[in-house]
Amino acid sequence: MQRRTLSLVIASSIVVGLSGLAGAAGAATVGAPAPDFQLKDATGKTVKLADFKGKHVVLEWTNPGCPFVVKHYGSQNMQGLQKEFTAKNVVWLGVSSTAPGHSDYLAPAALTAKYKAWGSAHSAMLMDDDGTVGRAYSARTTPHMYVIDPAGKLIYAGGIDDKRSSNPDDVKTAKNFVRAALTESMAGKAVTTPTAAPYGCSVKYAAG
Repeated sequence: MQRRTLSLVIASSIVVGLSGLAGAAGAATVGAPAPDFQLKDATGKTVKLADFKGKHVVLEWTNPGCPFVVKHYGSQNMQGLQKEFTAKNVVWLGVSSTAPGHSDYLAPAALTAKYKAWGSAHSAMLMDDDGTVGRAYSARTTPHMYVIDPAGKLIYAGGIDDKRSSNPDDVKTAKNFVRAALTESMAGKAVTTPTAAPYGCSVKYAAG
């Protein structure tokens, strides 16, 4: 019975994530400048997107209480990507838009400890408690991935890959859209797949 309930919760999370996609055309548009922002990271330091002009930047909306996030960290898929590309001077920013007071919310120290235990290689973990930046990017799911090129243009937005499940075994055969976008852009090529529907749990935004 518990397994059936979990399956229903996961399926519901996917539906919620997809339902918001149609209205996502607002501030963040692939091919246009990425919306600028500044947020405090989990250590209290102010991080500004504009400070990374000249570098590729990945934004990863995340929530460690989500089974889809657990899929990518439990399989070492997300950490592997982070390490692969931060070693190539890519800036990788995790973003938590989970509202304080929600059962999934972790305070900065606890959030840092969780991802450290998982072996995360984020450049920084950003706290978007009021959801302002998440809404500007129309982030709908965890994970929801964005790639920004050195000129500050948004070149990819969507799911991490094409295997829309919470099963870690699916990572092995998935086409990873984030890796593809970064590899093509860093080689001076156009991104073949600039958008893909995100999948995962809904972002737990604050009301209003």
